[in-house]
Amino acid sequence: MTMTSNGGTATLTGERADLLAGLRKARHFLRYTVRDLTDEQAARRTTVSELCLAGLIKHVTEVERRWTAFIVDGPAVMEEDGDWASYFRMEEGETLAGLLDAHAEIARRTDELLAALPDLDASQPLPEKPWFEPGARWSARQVLLHVIAETAQHAGHADIIREALDGAKTMG
Repeated sequence: MTMTSNGGTATLTGERADLLAGLRKARHFLRYTVRDLTDEQAARRTTVSELCLAGLIKHVTEVERRWTAFIVDGPAVMEEDGDWASYFRMEEGETLAGLLDAHAEIARRTDELLAALPDLDASQPLPEKPWFEPGARWSARQVLLHVIAETAQHAGHADIIREALDGAKTMG
């Protein structure tokens, strides 16, 4: 798989190409759910859930940002620094276009990191949280697989929210 960044081109093969393809596919489906929407529509809750389409884009962007920073800098970057719930909604002054731009920038950085990582087996200790096994470590590979799964899961959530909004579907 070929990727372009900063004027250069890198050809990824094997596992890295597969990881990048999976990540790009999940991102595509997530972003496709917000096609042709206004900011108001993207911020609207359409189910009993707190989730809205713009909030899902924002959340997935933050998840990808934090986990890729974890690959490089370790568990300290995972410390919460504010109102986590705010990552699930579009705040005053935010726009869908701005959230999509932020997502695209994080995606670009992740793609570059994937290409540049010297070793997908390199690992970091997971933060001490009740949902992680004490003393567990994740490799860069595990982190990237987690980001793919998180993005795909939320693309499914987004599809349900979009269908409830105006009947549009990602597939079918």
